[in-house]
Amino acid sequence: MAGLFDKQADLYLDGRPTYPTQWYSMLADHTLHHSLAWDVGTGNGQAALGVAEHYKQVIGTDVSEAQLRLATPHPRVQYHHTPLTMSDDELVGLIGNENSVDLVTVAQAVHWFDLPEFYSLVTRLLRKPGGLFAVWCYNDLVVSPEFDPLMKRFHDTTLPYWHPNIHYVFQGYKNLPFPFEDVGLGSEGHPLELDIPKELSFEGFLKMVSSWSAVITARDQGVDLLPEEVVKEMESAWGGPKLVRSVAYKAFMLAGKVKV
Repeated sequence: MAGLFDKQADLYLDGRPTYPTQWYSMLADHTLHHSLAWDVGTGNGQAALGVAEHYKQVIGTDVSEAQLRLATPHPRVQYHHTPLTMSDDELVGLIGNENSVDLVTVAQAVHWFDLPEFYSLVTRLLRKPGGLFAVWCYNDLVVSPEFDPLMKRFHDTTLPYWHPNIHYVFQGYKNLPFPFEDVGLGSEGHPLELDIPKELSFEGFLKMVSSWSAVITARDQGVDLLPEEVVKEMESAWGGPKLVRSVAYKAFMLAGKVKV
């Protein structure tokens, strides 16, 4: 999936929700040590910054150099470009060697990965015992009874343009393979359901949906999924371009330890 989010890196930075700080505290409570964490598919570093509040060092990696150029600096976070040509052994050495990582996180990205290969890397790197692996995604936005049907109709127009792996997100990770030991924070087939509250204007909403890979793919194919009439209809149902609403993104988490 290298390059999938390069074109909309700026929109991605501006439009996506931030994850609640309580999530990071919850994950930190489930690790024995707090020395080293690895945030995979870090993008602009949003999750890495949250993790850094609880761990001495965080390594944030991504295949997208465009995303990493927008990553927010932090004294405890190191960002690294990890091209697809990098070998597993090189990646293990970059992160911190086997059995050294206390927490591995993947926010809104694991569905793009080669899961067997990635899970093997996680198993090699996680500290045993005591290391934790957590993945999460969000797949819906609840705004209001007036707006939500229009959102559903718009979402349906995007379906032909998503990568096939997006089915994991649409299913709320219920169908995502996750062969790790249950710790009570979502397990294979039974993700933990969470909400991401956000204060959002219509302009912010428009940036968010404009950053969807399906919208960019459609545009590259000559199809505008956000023509003026669609935007105006949604703007009216929202209540105007400047109105800030309290909305909720519906999120799902899986977390576990290496089975021994």
